[in-house]
Formats: sequence, structure tokens, C-alpha cells
Amino acid sequence: MPKFLIQATYTSEGTKGLLKEGASGRRAAVDQVVSGLGGKVEAMYFAFGQDDLVMIVDFPDPVSMAAVSLTVKASGALHTRATPLLTVDEIDEASRRQVAFRAPGS
Repeated sequence: MPKFLIQATYTSEGTKGLLKEGASGRRAAVDQVVSGLGGKVEAMYFAFGQDDLVMIVDFPDPVSMAAVSLTVKASGALHTRATPLLTVDEIDEASRRQVAFRAPGS
């Protein structure tokens, strides 16, 4: 199952919602969304600094991740970044594939 690193920053409205329902309320909401699409939350941490929230989630396919991303961003409560995570075996497989590439100007 593909894994994704999610980094999020709350807007002022999103922060007001977090203060109202607490971290456990947001965790329950995230679990419901992710499991509703056949996924799983592997880890979820709140932070301070550039990111307010960091998660690792598993989804059955990238389209499910895109659907969640679009819906969350449309809410205006969070600014998010989703990074696909690849296993060591996947990178080993990628390194064995032949790619026809010519660098610019060569």
C-alpha cells in the first residue's frame, strides 16, 4: 500500500477548530477520512514551527490520496503537502530500470 508523508499548517480558522475540539478530536476525524478510503494512519504528530501537523498515511492508491488532498485544501482550514514515500526495494527496482534520457545540450 503506498505511503505518504503529510505536512500541514493550520490557517487561523483551522487553529480555532483545533482549539475547540482538541487533538484527539482531529485524530478521530483524520482516522475516519483515511479509513473511509481504505487507508490507515501510521503516525500522526502535532508540531510547532513551519508545520503544525506531520503524518504518515497508507492509501490503497495515489488517487485516494489526491481525493483527500483536494477535499482538505478546499476546506481552507489547512495548507498541506503530500510526499510519496518509497521503500528501499522500490528504489532498488527503479535503479535497475533503463531510462532513455539525453541531458539538455548534449
